[in-house]
Amino acid sequence: MGDDEGSMGPVEAVGSSVEAVFREERGRLLAALVRRFGDLDLAEEVASEAIEAALVHWPAGGVPSKPGAWLLTTARRKAVDRLRRDRAYAARLAVLQVEADRAAPAPPADTAADTGGELPDERLQLFFTCAHPALPAEDRIALTLRCLAGLTTPEVARALLLPPATTAKRIVRAKKKIREARIPFRVPGADELPDRLPGVLQVIYSIYTEGYAASSGPGLLRVDVAEEAIRLARILRRLLPGEREVAGLLGLMLLTHARRAARIGPGGELVLLGDQDRALWDRPMIEEGQALVVTALTGGSPGPYGVQAAIAALHDEAPDWPATDWPQIVALYDVLLALAPSPVVALNRAVAVAMRDGPEAGLALLDELAGEPRLRGYHPYALARADLLRRLGRRREAAAAYREALAAAGTEPERAHLRHRLRSCE
Repeated sequence: MGDDEGSMGPVEAVGSSVEAVFREERGRLLAALVRRFGDLDLAEEVASEAIEAALVHWPAGGVPSKPGAWLLTTARRKAVDRLRRDRAYAARLAVLQVEADRAAPAPPADTAADTGGELPDERLQLFFTCAHPALPAEDRIALTLRCLAGLTTPEVARALLLPPATTAKRIVRAKKKIREARIPFRVPGADELPDRLPGVLQVIYSIYTEGYAASSGPGLLRVDVAEEAIRLARILRRLLPGEREVAGLLGLMLLTHARRAARIGPGGELVLLGDQDRALWDRPMIEEGQALVVTALTGGSPGPYGVQAAIAALHDEAPDWPATDWPQIVALYDVLLALAPSPVVALNRAVAVAMRDGPEAGLALLDELAGEPRLRGYHPYALARADLLRRLGRRREAAAAYREALAAAGTEPERAHLRHRLRSCE
């Protein structure tokens, strides 16, 4: 036992246990409570009260063998007590419960007992509720971080680079929309799933992107946010093992996240993929991601996340930058462009073409995208042009493009990298 663990008192040890249990079980606890009572606010409040009760009772009696079920039983009793005291609230929730029961049969009254004391896993319903297409995209991300990733409102605000008050309004607005629009707490039917699952995956990938490549701030990475997104994808993978795009998304994030230690230099500076020390890459994570790519690409036409994961796998398999299989990467971008056409995909394809066929070929493709409004102010586009112009020896034009990228860059490591490149051209 280490010094820190040995010096921890019983109250601190139990508090640490409660925190670990709640972090692991929070999503399932919240989902079970929402399924039973039909109200996110009530579920969050009684879940917090159950945690407070655990902090009172567990130091004396010890952590129960089924802590999740203990928390669910306690929270459910507190919810029933609250509803008995508030008849108007109870009437409103009764209407919501009837509608939920119509959408899917209600579980037995004592679910924890019926499952041998295990907490029922209804997080899949919560995924689809938080990512419902009726909610604005920014509200979906905030609500998912709050309810499924278990972040506090201030933590969600930091992740989204928003003031806490603005974040709180988004979360409240999303909950109100769910309540007033009578959004059902259920998994979509087989006929609805193809239309609804991409929205859930997009929310998780948006969370990951903000964690792995922050849009602004002093640092390039928010590792805790990126890892929360990976945790959510792992949950979704367990709940929907037959969905190949879920495997593709998880594989994509793992194959990308495996490079995190090499992306930042000793002084906090940005290190581009071609310059990274590949010995620092997380090989077990890469192997797990590669296996998921095989799953994502087997059994039918590939989806966008599976194709992106395959591209990431080719980068991770290469011993160095020049040895990267650029022809295969370009071919995969061709597939991706057909599946999910977007200016960003076209930009990435142009960079791959430049590596395969030379900077002039890539620059010609980038120039074709110059009028694309969605790339206006998107600093990776200006950076890609600048790098290709520099490789062609057109330093004055490269410097102008670096200035354009510098004006739009969001994080300090990116700005420092661009200033260095700009000086090399001037």
